[in-house]
Amino acid sequence: MPVPTGRLALLAAALAVVVLLLPLDMPWALLVVNGGLLAVAVADWALAPPPGRIGVERVLPGVAVLGAAVEMGWVVHNPTGRALQVALADELAPSLQADARRASLTVPPAGRARARTSLHPRRRGRFEVRELTVRVAGPLGLVARQAARQVPATLRVLPRFRSRDEAELRIERARILEVGLRSAKGRGGGTEFEALREYTVDDEFRRIDWAATARTGRPIVRTYRAERNQSVILLLDAGRTMAARVGGVPRVEHAMDAVLALTTVATRLGDRAGLVVFDSEVRAVVPPGHAADQVARVTDAMYAVEPRLVESDYRGAFVETLVRFPRRSLLVILSELAEQALTETMLPALPLLARDHLVVLAGATDPDVASWAAAVPTEAGTAYRKAAAVAALEERRRVVHRLRALGATVVDEPPDRLAARLCDAYLQVKATGRL
Repeated sequence: MPVPTGRLALLAAALAVVVLLLPLDMPWALLVVNGGLLAVAVADWALAPPPGRIGVERVLPGVAVLGAAVEMGWVVHNPTGRALQVALADELAPSLQADARRASLTVPPAGRARARTSLHPRRRGRFEVRELTVRVAGPLGLVARQAARQVPATLRVLPRFRSRDEAELRIERARILEVGLRSAKGRGGGTEFEALREYTVDDEFRRIDWAATARTGRPIVRTYRAERNQSVILLLDAGRTMAARVGGVPRVEHAMDAVLALTTVATRLGDRAGLVVFDSEVRAVVPPGHAADQVARVTDAMYAVEPRLVESDYRGAFVETLVRFPRRSLLVILSELAEQALTETMLPALPLLARDHLVVLAGATDPDVASWAAAVPTEAGTAYRKAAAVAALEERRRVVHRLRALGATVVDEPPDRLAARLCDAYLQVKATGRL
């Protein structure tokens, strides 16, 4: 497709001034000038190489993290014997927040040229980028050839792992505590036998191994450690309540951060972590594992998940989880602890899990609601908002109380503390040997 350039417009304007300065008895001059300009433009277009001959490559990283900048670029190869002016326009989704999606390059004869830009993704998911518009100017730069090229590439934007440092801190604390208990008192809630050692004044009498004591003639105690290879199954709710924003971010994003944190801590401490993503149906399942790539597998299962505006089927998700993973496990449900949603759906189904498994429920509270409830109203609007916030907090307290009455552990924290407190709840379960 021929595309006139700005240089052609400037040339036409300059020639129009020349025509105006000519005597009035030369009307043919306008036809000559326009005809000549048209002929030159057609010749320039004919001498421009077709965009299909130009080699174009999009350099796009396969993976990016939500909110983090990542660099991408274009490489243009010139197969001709003269320098070319090439312009590119890329098909990039607005949510990728590209610094620039257009580039202009001067490509040397039989050479290459590169252009770069930065992406700042604002949405998770899989982005298929295909079309790239290429425009090649003629030798005079008056007219260009333009065509759309198919240069397919894929970018996966993964959820942000904001609480990584908190997870690493808890892993180190757990390991230090395990070593300290092992070397000092031999206490701890673990029930997995580790070794025999000589009795010290700090040991409990119930730890004494009487058979070993009789053989050696010295008091010998058994030492234990927290069990390893236990199963932790995380159930991530992706229903309508998880689409609500807390701090400008959908609740599901905070839940995903907590999933990554707990998966990291559990697998690094020797347990097996898995994932079930559900709304009105089960959408993704990652079997429990503790391999080095388990966090990556969980991330791959979550990165394209978006909350759907449907009611979550807790009973269906619970039944499928129990069928797939019948072994006694720690089941961690990440959802919104809203009274209306949970009373009608989750609470009737929760006994299915609590009978044979340990259950932890985690939800992100909204700090704005707490601040509205504590504020002193100065007008009618703020008074109504305060009343609504107080009612919402009271409803949430009732839900938490009912969940705990059913035997579940509840982690109800602001988004910036949710992942850390969930990891603490897991470590408490592990330390007390309840699993």
